[in-house]
Amino acid sequence: MNKFAPLFVIIAASFWGIDSILLRPHLYTLPVPLVVFLESIIVATLITPILFKKYKELKKLKTKDVIAFLGVALFGGAIGTMAITKALFYVDYINLSVVVLMQKLQPVFAIVLASIILKESLPQGFIKWASLAIVGALLMTFGLTLPNLNTGSHTLYAALFALLAAFSFGFSTVLSKRALKNITYEVGTYLRFVATAIIMLIVVLIVGDFSAVKEVTEFQWIIFGVIAFTSGGFAIFLYYYGLKRITASVATIAELSFPLTAILLEYFLHDNMLDWLQWIGTVLLIYSIIRVSKLSFK
Repeated sequence: MNKFAPLFVIIAASFWGIDSILLRPHLYTLPVPLVVFLESIIVATLITPILFKKYKELKKLKTKDVIAFLGVALFGGAIGTMAITKALFYVDYINLSVVVLMQKLQPVFAIVLASIILKESLPQGFIKWASLAIVGALLMTFGLTLPNLNTGSHTLYAALFALLAAFSFGFSTVLSKRALKNITYEVGTYLRFVATAIIMLIVVLIVGDFSAVKEVTEFQWIIFGVIAFTSGGFAIFLYYYGLKRITASVATIAELSFPLTAILLEYFLHDNMLDWLQWIGTVLLIYSIIRVSKLSFK
């Protein structure tokens, strides 16, 4: 395992944290399927020149590789994104505790699925540091405040959709690792966005959201452009570069830098002060990610 490879996953996940706080809120007026479709097709179009230079790599794809990419697009690009947004809708983007709590199960799903599908063996110490990372993430998010599950009759629905999102994103991490087996990360990035765009186009046409394109404002088009060059295409480039060189189990722990970045941005930009226990959780999370990244995997 390349000792610097986890850093690329950490940076990519940090971009996703920035996206969730600074960029994506500006798109909440648009239908979710349309948002996912537009960002996917924009990125796919921008990186099309890569395919012209590396089109011969497509011949290396096997049936299982294609299935893996379709799975990544379906679970990571479509189901996961729409499920987490639906969960947030049920709690009106205010009482987020139950959603955040369920999302912390994502590494658990990814690690279990990686051992089953990819046959990844976990080195000594992994469970300890991975568990500490999840505990640190929980402390960082909630501090001394217990998760607020009192969100009315929609709490159960929000929890179920958040759980579906956690499973989908964890499964997507494992499938992404499998999909990159026979091709480079550049072509893998392209195929990921093309497959997602195709799936989401079908979804958009079925639910009838395509007409909402005319509602996209000039500012929102700019946001889509920024996403394409940061948390979209560029972040996935970095993520796939790192993922190709490390195990899915390490990657899913490194992805916890996503909520870490989001929480710290909330602190610095929106003056949402962290209490002392949240800072302890932050330190534990960072330290655990570093320790997991240094473990030796076969």
